[in-house]
Amino acid sequence: MSRASRLLDLLQLLRRHRAPITGPALAEELGISIRTLYRDIATLQAQGADIQGEPGLGYVLRPGFTLPPLMFSVDELEALVLGSRWVAVRGDARLGAAAANAVSKIRAVLPDDLRESVDAATLTVPMFRGEPVAIDASVIRAALRKEQKLIITYRDNDGAGTTRTIWPLLIGFFDKVLVLAAWCELRQDYRAFRVDRIQSVEPKDERYPRRRAVLVKEWRARQNIPATAGN
Repeated sequence: MSRASRLLDLLQLLRRHRAPITGPALAEELGISIRTLYRDIATLQAQGADIQGEPGLGYVLRPGFTLPPLMFSVDELEALVLGSRWVAVRGDARLGAAAANAVSKIRAVLPDDLRESVDAATLTVPMFRGEPVAIDASVIRAALRKEQKLIITYRDNDGAGTTRTIWPLLIGFFDKVLVLAAWCELRQDYRAFRVDRIQSVEPKDERYPRRRAVLVKEWRARQNIPATAGN
């Protein structure tokens, strides 16, 4: 087993244990010596992992540590690069730029052999021309994160415009359009809004009264969508 794989296994093991786990127990489960374990813990701490504890007391990994990209396998890197390229092609300008920046950050910290794998990725995404969007979709994404109401002007199938207050739930990426699932206060029900038909969007300084996770679960049940089918 390579050292990178061993460090990854140690991180995964610590993530599974919310309570402190002793050094000997960790070493036994990983099949390494206690001396190697202490050295690996010191390495992870130096890389930014918030591992708390000491010999004789046990160790616990605090939430928030991001896995170093150098620990990704070639298949994992290809999946990340493909996903980022898909977002760059299908997402709005801000989301696309974020995807490109993410790949650049991953590439910058990779060993030479893995960096070559990123540069020579064998999977690609064709160019895409969807329906033009008049608004800044990042405003919707920000409202989703904050569980914040939005006021939108929407054009329906017949071209008629209405102003609505909605509780945004999630954005779905379909073949040629983005669709926003939301609770509509005007209709007092769940509705789907094509993002390219939203003429204006304005955040309202008001959170919606129910948690987004609860609303999404209810919406999925209404649509007969399994809970495991995406986010």
